[in-house]
This record gives sequence, C-alpha cells and structure tokens, in this order.
Amino acid sequence: MKFETLLIHGVTEDKGTGAVNVPIYQTSTYKQAGIGDNKGYEYSRSKNPTREALETQIAKMEEGLRGFAFASGMAAISAVLMLFKSGDRILLSEDIYGGTFRVIDQVFSRFNLKYDVFDPGDPESLQQKIDPDVKAVLIESPTNPTMVITDIAAVAKIAGDNGIITIVDNTFMTPYLQKPLLLGADIVIHSATKYLGGHSDLIAGLAVVNKEELGDRLYFIQKSTGGILGPVDSFQVLKGIKTLAVRMDRHLENAARVAGYLRDSNAVDKIYYPGFPEHPGHGIQKKQAEGFGAVIAFTLKPGYDIDKFVRGLQIIALGESLGGVESLMTHPATMSHGSMPRELRQRLGITDGLVRLSVGIESAQDLIDDLQHALECASIH
Repeated sequence: MKFETLLIHGVTEDKGTGAVNVPIYQTSTYKQAGIGDNKGYEYSRSKNPTREALETQIAKMEEGLRGFAFASGMAAISAVLMLFKSGDRILLSEDIYGGTFRVIDQVFSRFNLKYDVFDPGDPESLQQKIDPDVKAVLIESPTNPTMVITDIAAVAKIAGDNGIITIVDNTFMTPYLQKPLLLGADIVIHSATKYLGGHSDLIAGLAVVNKEELGDRLYFIQKSTGGILGPVDSFQVLKGIKTLAVRMDRHLENAARVAGYLRDSNAVDKIYYPGFPEHPGHGIQKKQAEGFGAVIAFTLKPGYDIDKFVRGLQIIALGESLGGVESLMTHPATMSHGSMPRELRQRLGITDGLVRLSVGIESAQDLIDDLQHALECASIH
C-alpha cells in the first residue's frame, strides 16, 4: 500500500458497525462480563478505541512497532524522558525547540536527570560527549528554528555503538517526508498539533517506538501518569492525517516559492531554508528526506524594523505554532525559545531579529505580496 493510500485506509473501518471512520468512543469505562472477562478495554486512561486507532495509524506511518498518543507534544516528550532515571544524562541538539529545552532544564533537572548539548551539524561532536552516564540522544532535523540538518543515520550509528537510545522529533518533516526509525532511530516524537492535525484546532502529541521493550515501558508510563489524548482530539488527528499528503505537497510548493522571493529580496539579510543548495546540510537532507519542509527562518537587514514588519502583515498571522493550513510568523526569541538562556540563543543565531515563517497552503503569490507589503512597512530609511 502506497503511503498516500495508507493515510486514508490505514485504520478506517469500525469493526462493530462497518463505519468508514473510526467513531469517537466518548466513554471513561467499559462493561465487563465478569472478573477478568472484558473485551480488551477496561478504563480509557489505559486504552480507548479511538485513541488506539490513532496509535495504530502513526505506528504504520512511521513503520514502527507501537504508537502512543498524548495530550500534547510536550506530554509525549515528557513521557519519553520518564524512561530514564536520576543520574542519567541526555545529549540534546544545541539548537532544539525551546519547550523541550525548558522541560529538561527546569523540570526534569529537579529529579537529577542531566543533559548536555552538542552541535547537530557535526555528528562527531556527539562522540566526544558520550560517557557511561549518557543514556540517550535527542535530536530534531531540521532543528527549530535555524534549520540545521542532522545526519540521523550517523547519529543513530554512534548512539547504537555506545548502547544509547536515539530519539528524533520528526514534527517538521512528518513521516510523509522522513522516517527516522528506518534511519536507525529508536523513538520518534511528533507534536501532532502541527502538520499531522494540520488545522490549528487541537493540541496533541505522538510517539512511536521500534522495540517491544521500549513499547512496554512507555505504555506503563502513559497508563500510570495519564497524559493521554482524548477521543475527540484523537478523532480530529485521524481526520487531519487523511489529507497530510496533499497538504504537504502544497506546503512544500509554496515554501519553495516564498523562500526564493525572500532570498532575492534586498531587505533580507540571512535566510535559513534547507531547500537551497548553499544551505549547510542540503545534501544530507536530500539523502534522508523526500523534501525540504515548509518552515523558513530569516533576519532583516539594518534599516528594517522587525516589529513594524510583523505588524505590517495582513494575511500571515503572528502567533505561536506552525504546520497549519494558514501561514504563521513566529518570533523565536520571545516565543518558542524565550526560556532558553540569551547567550545560548545568540550563539545559535536565535537573535531578536530572527523570525520563523511556517508557510501555509494559501496562494503563494498572496503570501509573497503580503511579505512585500510588510517589508515596505518595515523600512526606516
């Protein structure tokens, strides 16, 4: 079955009724015939048919062994971090989503889960950080927001040779474009709020594992801590997944056009987009993924006011998140990466002048016209 067909027919028919869409099983508990005699469901924190359908679907999409659906992307990441114990150390891409950095730096550190960062563009720098306390490496590719490309297979090889787990946040790419488990990763994480849901109308997180032992442990954590995705949101994510391929195709097409316009603009100082041959990691991206994504980051040249620029946008909204059908502009230094130390942000290029654009599926020309109008508003010459 081709991937586009899998998105629509992976888990559709309800076995009880033949309904072509999995129903919303809005129930907390299930009638049992006798002690220990049930139909596979006891309590919806441990198992719910609608959530189970989504978990099955994402496992198929990532070609993994077992999937899990959580109340948010951060709930998924937190559950994965609970696989480790006090004194363990996690190695992170130094340019990583601010929420991931925050939960490790300010929450899990209180339980003595330690971390260090490495350059995701240089897998060999990972080897230098590994010691007996290191139990996992957590990466994104591309990174958020400066679009650094990580050689996932190289990182997974180094990690595997040292007996540590590779965790990949695949939110930006989705399994339509990139499948980290096939590149050697052990766990894949998604903020399903983004492209998988696709319509900015829900909060959800997903995880997929490639080993039964990891699946058993993560299921125990999910059931015990209860950060589950509800049946209505599970249904919504399943619905969004059905159009993932057609949406992503339009996202990619629009992003390439918008990135080309920004690169040619006299107002843009620096642009981060892995679709350009000159982008570091462009070759690796071509090797390990089926596209370049639809997120672009850029800075403006001196003589342009960044606040006037975002206020001048009329179609593109300034707001948190990405991956919806509508285009969104984010200011990472005060939004997604506001909790990251300023000195680290500055070193990574996450300056006060950097903006991140999630390109939607509107008319590409309308988006370009909107950006041109905002740049005219931003000029302080």
